Amino acid sequence: MRTLIFSLMVAASAAAQDAPSITVAATRDPVDKSYRKMLAGMDTFARRQALAPQATLRFQLLPRLPTTQLAGLTLRVAGDTVSLPVTVAPDHSFTLERNQQAAKEDAALIASSKTSTLTWRAQVRSPGVPEGMRRLGDLRLECMVGVEAGLLSNNAQMFAWLGELFTSPERVCNHADGNYLFFAERPVYAITLRDGARQATLPFKALYAGGTQTPSTLPYCDCQVLLDRSYYAPIWDRSWSDDTLLSFEDMDSPPGANDSPIAAGYASTAHMQARLGTADEVKFDSGYQMWRYTYPASRSDAPPAEFTILFGPDGLARKARLREPPPAHKKSQP
Repeated sequence: MRTLIFSLMVAASAAAQDAPSITVAATRDPVDKSYRKMLAGMDTFARRQALAPQATLRFQLLPRLPTTQLAGLTLRVAGDTVSLPVTVAPDHSFTLERNQQAAKEDAALIASSKTSTLTWRAQVRSPGVPEGMRRLGDLRLECMVGVEAGLLSNNAQMFAWLGELFTSPERVCNHADGNYLFFAERPVYAITLRDGARQATLPFKALYAGGTQTPSTLPYCDCQVLLDRSYYAPIWDRSWSDDTLLSFEDMDSPPGANDSPIAAGYASTAHMQARLGTADEVKFDSGYQMWRYTYPASRSDAPPAEFTILFGPDGLARKARLREPPPAHKKSQP
């Protein structure tokens, strides 16, 4: 695979060097969204709606940079001869009308703010889902639509063409390493899945874009200013039904029944490090920090247990939780 990628990159570089110079009067931003791809995403929604039979589809704009201003933002579908305004709702979501001429002209969806300052997502919502929760089938369909519509992007334009060779909705949404990011309404402290009597809390690696982002890699993630709201849902794991509900606990909410009391000798970052040593840390623009320590689980065949602590901007612990990995799920016999 590496040899193939290297050969493709060399060939592309050579072709670019040998190509004659051409002057173009006007070009579209290379990260404007393709109208044709957006329509393909809408087709995918219709084709795969069994995942969320009663759901509706919208698309949503989210900030990508600290300087992004969504208030007053406008959208239009622009082709060679077509220019169609798109109504943006107060929550910065929108729908698209089908226009044959715009599709024929391979039009682009253009925002009044540079597209590279925005994060784009599909928004699939089923009726009857309680406030503060999300339905897993909706998220599965959001992923399928989002990938098909080409909503994911980063600033590494050099490799943008390469990604199209190896990604597809099935590849991204149906595999554990697909890593399709979702965004909660508020900064996330914990997410719990409930499917009938079965319940599990998502591990640390499912939050904050995996907890592995660094200042050098964050600009290439469309979670750049949404890191504390980002999470991976187990959309690939079919042992969780489409009707599974995800409930969210916010960073700003008070400690809950599942949280551990924090002794005075562990109440600050300095105290915690002195007592427990160096932790895995994720720091957010808000000044909050999430720390994680790992310990052997009570079952020898299970992944490590996790002790996570949320610290406020003042360096004092807000709440903490010990998470034991859930028992392995046994599929029911037919």
